[in-house]
Amino acid sequence: MTKIPYKIYLEEKEMPKQWYNVRADMKNKPAPILNPATLKPVTKEDLKPVFCDELIDQELDDTTPYIDIPEEIHTFYKMYRPSPLVRAYFLEKALDTPAKIYYKFEGNNTSGSHKLNSAIAQAYYAKQQGLKGVTTETGAGQWGTALSMACSFFGLDCKVYMVKVSYEQKPFRREVMRTYGADVTPSPSDTTQVGIKILEEFPGTTGSLGCAISEAVEAAVTNEGYRYVLGSVLSQVLLHQSVIGLETKTALDKYGIVPDIIIGCAGGGSNLGGLISPFMGEKLRGERDYRFIAVEPASCPSLTRGKYAYDYCDTGKVCPLQKMYTLGSGFMPSANHAGGLRYHGMSSILSQLYADGLMEAVSVEQTAVFEAAQKFARVEGILPAPESSHAIRAAIDEALKCKETGEAKTIVFGLTGTGYFDMTAYQKFNDHEMTDYIPSDADIEKSLSKLPKID
Repeated sequence: MTKIPYKIYLEEKEMPKQWYNVRADMKNKPAPILNPATLKPVTKEDLKPVFCDELIDQELDDTTPYIDIPEEIHTFYKMYRPSPLVRAYFLEKALDTPAKIYYKFEGNNTSGSHKLNSAIAQAYYAKQQGLKGVTTETGAGQWGTALSMACSFFGLDCKVYMVKVSYEQKPFRREVMRTYGADVTPSPSDTTQVGIKILEEFPGTTGSLGCAISEAVEAAVTNEGYRYVLGSVLSQVLLHQSVIGLETKTALDKYGIVPDIIIGCAGGGSNLGGLISPFMGEKLRGERDYRFIAVEPASCPSLTRGKYAYDYCDTGKVCPLQKMYTLGSGFMPSANHAGGLRYHGMSSILSQLYADGLMEAVSVEQTAVFEAAQKFARVEGILPAPESSHAIRAAIDEALKCKETGEAKTIVFGLTGTGYFDMTAYQKFNDHEMTDYIPSDADIEKSLSKLPKID
């Protein structure tokens, strides 16, 4: 029997030439996005002041299964793709498990994460439209870093609103963005009307992705020649990130490997959605079955403790409404170290799949996450990002279950990026100063009580 190599690399010619749109195979489509002014399904004209034209088409298209990747984007992908699929032999040995564990490593680029897959696509379409620049939000800073790189490549201005707690915890991530030419502002700020309003309502807040989104959208619509771009949640982003899953499936197929369990961290949904898309397509078409597990922080548990309802995508309530699992747009998560997962809602695609029972979700506390990150780093030689480490935690837990039962299941998880800009978090963990925060039922109910009333 052929031994599976430690790293399965694809050739350039095996890179996907098209993105896969999982909505085309969903029997129950995600509910339509609503205009916040009319509460009617949005039209392309409604979204034109906010998003790039081509990206609007991708956002609203839930029937086309495959969309061509423009040659310029495909060529850029070749700088860091295909990314390796790694067999975690050392982790398997350390756990003494019969499980076979693989991870798709997306940290082999300067941004340090999978975010560049969509950043370069969105910057490309902005450039094609003749825009001056784009605005965005960022949590941990990975998306802002990726977008600043993409904008630099295409000669676009880049305005980033960075969640304040991450802005303060991760100064080096901020400086990478500035090195690539981005203008970085801690959010909420006093530079926008919605930021001033949020600061008045939540004095001393460390911010959230919902706050930063509100500011970035206001900056886009009030500055001529700018549009807003987003690093997660939206269907267009999950479309671009499908390159992760398509490459993963091609690599597994080369060796006849069929995964039993596929795991990804879940904040807004970009990594998880991209990783599982082609596998979920097989499940939706009745061709093969898999277990899918979304892993979210216990401090911001939108899937496991949220409500499936229409809600605003931002704290300032200036964005369209989306039907999703949500904790309420006003929910302010604790200042945990997985900044990229501190979002009150979840992708409408993943929310619909979860509601239909097609995937599972678990929440984990950050001390347990960093214990898993430390174990992984010590045996696999990669320092993982806190966000990615949520998936590592769940993968280890599933592998230990296999040890108890003797089942040799095949587990695949997404290693979304590296943690070399997250040393403050690792320091807290190593100094035993890290604590766990789980919102009370009363906290969540208070936030959910303010959900918009949509029939």
